[in-house]
Amino acid sequence: MNSPSDFKEKRRYPRALINLPVDFWTIDDWKASPGLALNASEAGLLMQTFKYMPIGMRINIKVLFKVLLPKGVRSAKFRAVTDIVWNDTYLWEDLDGYQYGLKFIQVSDEDHLKLKLILNNRSNLEEVSFTDKSN
Repeated sequence: MNSPSDFKEKRRYPRALINLPVDFWTIDDWKASPGLALNASEAGLLMQTFKYMPIGMRINIKVLFKVLLPKGVRSAKFRAVTDIVWNDTYLWEDLDGYQYGLKFIQVSDEDHLKLKLILNNRSNLEEVSFTDKSN
């Protein structure tokens, strides 16, 4: 029998838990919808939302985060174009929601650096809940 210490990550890019708000929209509908990013890697992220979307749909995302610095808080945004590579349902309190595996398709060099900041400095991020209205 394998012990937990025998587990090897098979993904090319390891996932990091983040818990950050996401705004997303499709090319056909520029109205942003809210979501919550639960984990991320350099290849993509896991997002929860109440909006259903099919596998293969291309969406634009904006991840909102605040980096806690010694002299205060700095707000930042990470933007990317993504494809939905898988979806699933989940129950949040008494509401049906959806989870999506998003693969990054297009990320600017500047936003790629912001993504690395998010992934490498999670201890300096201010986390939010799905119902947080502070952004």
